[in-house]
Amino acid sequence: MGLEKSRLAKAPTGIEGLDEITTGGLPAGRTTLVCGSAGSGKTVFGLEFLVHGALNFGEPGVFMAFEETPDELTQNVASFGFDLAQLEKEGKLAIDHVFIERNEIEETGEYDLEGLFIRLGSAVDSIGAKRVVLDTLEVLFAGLKDQALIRAELRRLFRWLKERGLTAIVTGERGDGTLTRYGLEEYVADCVILLDNRVSDQISTRRMRIVKYRGSRHGGDEYPFLMGPQGISVFPLTSVGLTHGASGERVSSGVPELDTMLGAKGFFKGSSILVSGTPGTGKSSLALAFLKAACERGEKTLYFGFEESQAQIIRNMSSIGLDLQPYVDEGLLQIHSVRPSNLGLEAHLASMSQIITKVDPCAVVIDPISNFITAADQSGVKSMLIRLVDFLKMRQITALFTHLSQASRLPPTARTRTFRQLWILGYCCGTWKTTGSEAAAS
Repeated sequence: MGLEKSRLAKAPTGIEGLDEITTGGLPAGRTTLVCGSAGSGKTVFGLEFLVHGALNFGEPGVFMAFEETPDELTQNVASFGFDLAQLEKEGKLAIDHVFIERNEIEETGEYDLEGLFIRLGSAVDSIGAKRVVLDTLEVLFAGLKDQALIRAELRRLFRWLKERGLTAIVTGERGDGTLTRYGLEEYVADCVILLDNRVSDQISTRRMRIVKYRGSRHGGDEYPFLMGPQGISVFPLTSVGLTHGASGERVSSGVPELDTMLGAKGFFKGSSILVSGTPGTGKSSLALAFLKAACERGEKTLYFGFEESQAQIIRNMSSIGLDLQPYVDEGLLQIHSVRPSNLGLEAHLASMSQIITKVDPCAVVIDPISNFITAADQSGVKSMLIRLVDFLKMRQITALFTHLSQASRLPPTARTRTFRQLWILGYCCGTWKTTGSEAAAS
């Protein structure tokens, strides 16, 4: 009983994946520092924390902005589906803009934050707020040169927030070689989250890292995250691992002759199958025959393609007797086509996991995985695929991957001991010629 009481209370963020990484959310009644460079998503992070708190957890919030006006904030986040104006009308959110003009600041006499505390306290009391976001600290201390004074007031600010029992987020710009510009906030805050928007080979990838979290275990890796129509979503890689079950149920491959080779039963449900072959051997046709069979059973399916558009896929498959349009119209088959170079590997991983979670399919096809080589190095692709396969196995989704090989040479990804079965295809006299190989099970 005493142990339960001593555990750190958490305030759920409502941000997809983040509460899993932090094992419950941000520290309740304490301050979290969210830092990162310009455009990394700090403001959206803070606003989403307040919106979810107001809508889903019964905790009104105050957003104190030092750069953007309430109208600008409302317009900027409307694309994420956040109606800040309505929340203000309902008394669930208060937005206060503190205008600070750097050119008009002159350091004379002593400086303190007493005026800010009074203004913030008034906003908190007006709606009974439980959550607070201050965005951003650098503007608050603009023009001040006394580093000792700045550090003293920063400590005072964090202490004031904690004494009021407020679950607070303070955003800060990343410094030169430090997490923040003043290099103190990360030591005073109870939790520190670093947002990063890096560009590699002209491809942008957003990542998040929990730098520290006092009194709580948490994931310590870098996690890819997306900023989509519903806000921020994080792919918690710590959730995947070798803890998935193994079903004895079988599902049809969609090709009767192949089912016969598999003991007249097909693939194991929840397994991962790699189909490899040279150009024109029918890899995509076999993959879509597998999905069509699942659709005929009334199951939802997903096809991730990296070469052809949806219209082109449906047209080409109809020429060999695979009419996919009815299943697309019924919502049993969803086709998502994108060029591998449009996103980084981590962004592809996060995007696919988000779609899979939303659709909750029984069968998934990735066609072809070899195209990822054009967007990243081989080791990165292998790491990404292992995590994707683990994610699918945890959800007991039967997945089929295709790979374009040269002269039927085994792809390096087949040596990861991840795929349950490997099939090398040849095409001869208008029929599939299949060589089956049982690969090591994961």
